[in-house]
Amino acid sequence: MQLNPPHKTIEGELFDAFVKAGAVSKDNADDPKKSSLIRAARTDKGVHAGGNVVSLKLIVEDSDIVEKINSHLPDQIRMWGYSRTNKAFECRKMCTSRVYEYMIPSYVFLPPKPTSHLAEMLRSAKQEVRSIAEEESPSLKEEGEKFWESVSNQLTEAGISTESINKSYELEQEQLLSGGLDSAGKQKEVKEEDATTNGSETYNNVLKRIKEVENRSRRAYRISSERLELARKVFKVYEGHHNFHNFTIGKAFKDPSSQRYMKTLDISDPKIINGTEWLSIKIHGQSFMLHQIRKMVAMAVLIVRTGCPISRISEAFEQNKINIPKAPSLGLLLEHPVYDSYNQRLGNFGYEPISFDKYAEEIDAFKMKYIYDKIYSEEAKENVFTGFFNFIDCFRGEPIFEYLTVKGITAKASEAKDIKIGNDDEDELEGDIEG
Repeated sequence: MQLNPPHKTIEGELFDAFVKAGAVSKDNADDPKKSSLIRAARTDKGVHAGGNVVSLKLIVEDSDIVEKINSHLPDQIRMWGYSRTNKAFECRKMCTSRVYEYMIPSYVFLPPKPTSHLAEMLRSAKQEVRSIAEEESPSLKEEGEKFWESVSNQLTEAGISTESINKSYELEQEQLLSGGLDSAGKQKEVKEEDATTNGSETYNNVLKRIKEVENRSRRAYRISSERLELARKVFKVYEGHHNFHNFTIGKAFKDPSSQRYMKTLDISDPKIINGTEWLSIKIHGQSFMLHQIRKMVAMAVLIVRTGCPISRISEAFEQNKINIPKAPSLGLLLEHPVYDSYNQRLGNFGYEPISFDKYAEEIDAFKMKYIYDKIYSEEAKENVFTGFFNFIDCFRGEPIFEYLTVKGITAKASEAKDIKIGNDDEDELEGDIEG
């Protein structure tokens, strides 16, 4: 969102359109600061927004000024409207809270592949499932076992031997760890291997056939009511005032800015899109730190996938440091900032409330065309979420994910070196993105 010359940004495109439409004078056209341009939320690279707010001194002489401004904007950036405010208004400081949405396929909540390193680590640690939901419904464990048993049967029917499967899984782990992930959570390209199975088919080809079966099974998966209820309970732990130092980067436990207040976290009912089941997670909080939402999502999903006690999230609010990966940016979008206090205080003085309600129909159509469809199609094409969680499942470096086992979060674990999952090159430029 924020201006970052010479890179293209939404704010840069907006200001250029204001100037071309005559909404900013020529005298102020060389510097946005002259018009006091400020944005309510600085969305991260790769993070979408259905609604955002900017405040500035705007020349409004034409009744069709919104249409004129939009005529100078690319189709994926729209101005919905404007509201006159008092002189003291500053959209970032006056914003009382923000609502984000995270779209995620339901299959990510399935347990890790039984042959993966994470699954082996959980077994060797004699993982004890202590979450209330799983104690009440042992069918959750059975559901995961049946899913992977079904995948195994399909591979056998496809004529792939156990030896080839095991060798291909080893190759997959090598590829994931050597190639890594990019900033969106997608697996990077790696060099083809020349190893063969029985002198005829490369293990890479076998691996492709295996992935086709696995991906087809994932997309056919429909989350059970028990697993969905567990996921909802896990996300509810985030509500309230907590220390989120483990859910960002560069923040110490004693740093006052690590304290954040989450108002509500809700998961929608499942929705089938292009054959894949999706869930919408709504996160409403006062403010957010860099990567906080993506780390919150990743941690909650890992809790459900591994049978880790729900209390592990509460423990992550305490002093010991752990490494929480950040979920792909693909599923995240800013829904809109909220101005409850401002609207209530100045409404009596004749000021129009700052609200997106009257643009709801336009925004929904825009999100469906330019955001949701992009998320659905990119996931179907690139398997972004599968690649991200496969990388975590196969990770064999320092035991940074031991906190998911019965060992929990320990002082020793907090001393482990912080290891990046993916590529964070953009972090140096973007700062406190979701604040």
